Amino acid sequence: MRVLLVNTNRMKPAIAPIGLDYLYDVLLAEGHEVCLLDLCFSEDALRDIDESIASFDPEVVGVSVRNTDDCYFSGQAFFLPEIKQFTNRLRQSTSAPIVLGGVGFSVSPWAVMDFLGVDYGIAGEGEISFPLLLRALCGLLDWGEVPNLICKANGGLVQTRRQFADLNKLPLRSRSLVDNARYFREGGQAGFETKRGCAMKCIYCADPVAKGRLTRLLPAEMVVREIRVLLDQGIDHFHTCDSEFNLPAEHAKDVCRAVIDAGLGDKIRWYAYCSVTPFDDEMAGLFKESGCAGVDFGADSGCDAVLQSLGRHFRAVDLEETARLCRKHRIPFMCDLLIGGPGETRETIRETIDLMRRIDADCVGVAMGVRIYEGTALARQVLSEGDMASNPNLYVSKFDNPHFLKPVFYVSPTVGAGIVDYLRDLVGGDKRFFLPSNEVALENYNYNDNPILVNAIRDGARGAYWDILRRL
Repeated sequence: MRVLLVNTNRMKPAIAPIGLDYLYDVLLAEGHEVCLLDLCFSEDALRDIDESIASFDPEVVGVSVRNTDDCYFSGQAFFLPEIKQFTNRLRQSTSAPIVLGGVGFSVSPWAVMDFLGVDYGIAGEGEISFPLLLRALCGLLDWGEVPNLICKANGGLVQTRRQFADLNKLPLRSRSLVDNARYFREGGQAGFETKRGCAMKCIYCADPVAKGRLTRLLPAEMVVREIRVLLDQGIDHFHTCDSEFNLPAEHAKDVCRAVIDAGLGDKIRWYAYCSVTPFDDEMAGLFKESGCAGVDFGADSGCDAVLQSLGRHFRAVDLEETARLCRKHRIPFMCDLLIGGPGETRETIRETIDLMRRIDADCVGVAMGVRIYEGTALARQVLSEGDMASNPNLYVSKFDNPHFLKPVFYVSPTVGAGIVDYLRDLVGGDKRFFLPSNEVALENYNYNDNPILVNAIRDGARGAYWDILRRL
């Protein structure tokens, strides 16, 4: 079949849609003809939709929804209205079925389908479900045999069983659909993954909702092969797309060893999202030798009581030890904080800021308020408290939003008014802290449409966004 894949993510700096790159290899192996419509770089997206439909005449259209919003309390950008313009135009331009997918879609698929008014969606991994859906559309397969499928039936929506892909059985990744070289020029890095799924029990995180709690590993040799493919495209700065690269620890070490054994440690620079633990001396050494240029640790808080309430498995003493190891091995590191979660007070905030200074983090990202996503423990807690509209702990889009599709943030009632000013007073003039702000400034934590970042990358800066900003 002729399959048109549409990337709707227009955030800048540009982030390549690796999910579509991965899906392409599967569709190609099945004999389908695939065309990419990448709206990230479109100056007139609706015109490009019309032209793409006219020239390619697709039989099926796959639409990727990477993000529903920017996840920032200070920004509160909601992307689905613009994406709805795109899907409406597609429906006007072609009679081909439209199929939604992507991580953002998979977090709250029923609500997104209702918002966009689309007939089909794949909640989860498209590599196994999308090819089977194409067979069902041709009448070669019963609909019930397509896993992860959501579709309209009998006046409502129905969903088939959930199934996860065996990553070892997927085709080798060619990274040949997306213009990764352009994304590198305009985005400063390229993504790759070493696993999918996360078994952690953080009360706010949507990754287990979208990708499952079963951790499935890619062989280290396949990871290295993918890095080589991107190196051949002129890309030498990378960022892992795993929930937490160092979980499980031995797999992360195996990937590092494979990179070193392949002689790539001095040819690439890579960054990772990591849990504070596990992180030992051996891991830190392997990170450094294999080309690690920086780690973003999901610290959340420096207060043990708050960490426990957030469902984190580490404590403040672990943060101090991990920071010590990063300093020993000369690995720059960032700590991401979530300020305002359950149990947070001004005293716990001060404790957290004091710890960040004590461990001498290279950069500290401060997110104000905890974004609530459907299917998380925090969402269940909020719904158990009764009417959302009268809940004093919730901010933004509380009304007619039972699935938390529009941005909703939790802020502890004991934090009090004027918390942003309180944070600024605590931080003082310490430029290592990126504070929540709508202003265009070097300390702005919102990467979405950040012209300082965009201009720096245009002028040759490469790497993780936090590392680029701290070097500026």
